[in-house]
Amino acid sequence: MPKPKLLIIGGGGHARACIDVIEQEGRYEIYGIIDGALLDSGVRKVLGYDILGGDEDLKRIFQDVQSAFIALGQIQSAAKRVNLYKTLRKTGYNLPSIISPLAYVARSATIQEGSIVMHHALINANATIGRACIINSKALIEHDCVVEDFCHISTASVINGNCTIGQESFLGSNMLLAHNTCIPSHSVLYHNTLEDLNAIASMYAVHSNNYRGGGKTL
Repeated sequence: MPKPKLLIIGGGGHARACIDVIEQEGRYEIYGIIDGALLDSGVRKVLGYDILGGDEDLKRIFQDVQSAFIALGQIQSAAKRVNLYKTLRKTGYNLPSIISPLAYVARSATIQEGSIVMHHALINANATIGRACIINSKALIEHDCVVEDFCHISTASVINGNCTIGQESFLGSNMLLAHNTCIPSHSVLYHNTLEDLNAIASMYAVHSNNYRGGGKTL
């Protein structure tokens, strides 16, 4: 029996990681990729899959494939992912959740539509993952946690029991939350300051000034 077809939205680094998870899961045949910016730059394929057009082609392609997955990454803002989600749902696309066969998801956990659980992530008992979330590689979501819609929980983060993470939040790599922590919506939190783009820019500025002045560099 042929596998259902799946359209991938986005062709960048996160999309390549998502494609690997989708291939490993084996439930879908990847139909192609939507990424107008890559197409305009002359890129025609990503990991062997054709780039079929930009967002303006979603209605046309819906005639041939009715399932799609948002494979854009998310750091400072979830706005692009939210807008894409709304566009896809309005067009009529089905938005399946994707779970790596190398991940563990407890029987009592809930994964809502459009979310991805990546390699070696662990989602424990009674946890709830909202719509279009990214649970990245080796992240741990402990028992009774709620991760609301459009959140990105980065690699190797540890979210201990009974935490709530508000919608459209980003938690950086190796983030550690104590039990019963509540994170407000639209939060951007880093464990490692070297992940923070603003911190990187500040350090670069200090480095450049010291270099020009002949002082000590970082």
